[in-house]
Amino acid sequence: MTQYEVGTNGLVYQQLLVALPALSDEQIDLLPLYSSCLTELGVGDKDYLATQLWQSQVCGSISTHASVRCAVDNLQSISGHLVLSAKGLANNQNALCELMNTTFESVRFDELPRLRELIAQIRARRESSVTGNGHTLAMAAAASNASPSAWLSHRWGGMEGIRLTKQLDSKLDEQVELASFAAKLTELHALFLKAPRQALLVGEQEHMSQFATDFLSTLQPGDGSAFTPFSRPQLCTPSQQLWATSTQVNFCARAYPTVPMGHADAAPLSVLGGFLRNGYLHRAIREQGGAYGGGAGQDNNGGAFRFFSYRDPRIEGTLDDFQASLVWLQEEKHQWQQVEEAILGVVSGLDKPSSPAGEAKQSFHAELYGRGREQREAFRNQVREVKLDDLQRVGKEYLNDEQCSTAVITNADSAAKLDALNLELFTL
Repeated sequence: MTQYEVGTNGLVYQQLLVALPALSDEQIDLLPLYSSCLTELGVGDKDYLATQLWQSQVCGSISTHASVRCAVDNLQSISGHLVLSAKGLANNQNALCELMNTTFESVRFDELPRLRELIAQIRARRESSVTGNGHTLAMAAAASNASPSAWLSHRWGGMEGIRLTKQLDSKLDEQVELASFAAKLTELHALFLKAPRQALLVGEQEHMSQFATDFLSTLQPGDGSAFTPFSRPQLCTPSQQLWATSTQVNFCARAYPTVPMGHADAAPLSVLGGFLRNGYLHRAIREQGGAYGGGAGQDNNGGAFRFFSYRDPRIEGTLDDFQASLVWLQEEKHQWQQVEEAILGVVSGLDKPSSPAGEAKQSFHAELYGRGREQREAFRNQVREVKLDDLQRVGKEYLNDEQCSTAVITNADSAAKLDALNLELFTL
């Protein structure tokens, strides 16, 4: 167990982290639904309503999510955890430990009407997210074949994840399908019960010794004896996707495979995003093109450099602007001040303050995946050393046509007019 002693204003934050086991493709697709449902169902001899009442008496929040990161120096090597998080008042800590343990050890997947209701809610929430979050979804689609973790992002939180949720939801009115879905969640949960686990505890110094004793005494050790860790086959290939859904505006994205955070070129690529946005993309896509927003950025976990537009009236013109920004990068004369502004933008993002508890949690999860203080400091120093020549060099080396992937989210009528782009059509 890892402990952080920080000021929390009388709260305690606890996490149970369970190593992701080897999963089939079907189980991978079920994982975000499983994690969303885990804290919304009954536990032990309580139904979901009694469990919700118990939660409200004991904690401020309790939730589960899956976290996957690539190795700091290898995009193809990934690892992950299922994270059960809770926070509550310090004087409820013992009861919070019991709630977390019972939730994980004794969750009930036999409340079929509740499961049916939860999946319908998740579907509605995710479908309605497209118009507000379309640029993120388009970037995830464009980068989906850049690396294993980018592939997972698209299947879990992207357009493919929404499509799979819709597909499942439309089948669950059949009792047989609903019972089969519950059985699959039970099987998935059984894998996590056997997996190795660890804990994180964040609280105030005067209570920490007692908190740690209580937390450890209630947690069951995972078996872990015959554990096979999660992995995915290597992946890095271009992808061309056109998504037709009910939207009056467009979202365009392009992606190019790049490098993880530990690579020397991650710093100039991170700076290049702000440089292109400030110097070219904002003017061309928003001011002249009429989109609500546009930009570019390096994703060091997915290993991709991504362009995007947000609530965009255009499609082909925006894709041309993405390309034109690369010509502008190489051929125009640039001022050092433009580079400096982009560097400051990256550094201010790295140095963004959080609450003491928030910083403790961020630090723990960074260390967990090999991104310790030393690595983060080295990356920050590399960012500060970036020169204009570095931006032009990485632009030429990584952002080339052979590796380019495209994704567009639009409506069916607009999609029908885009044959010239040679994109594969998906309907949501």
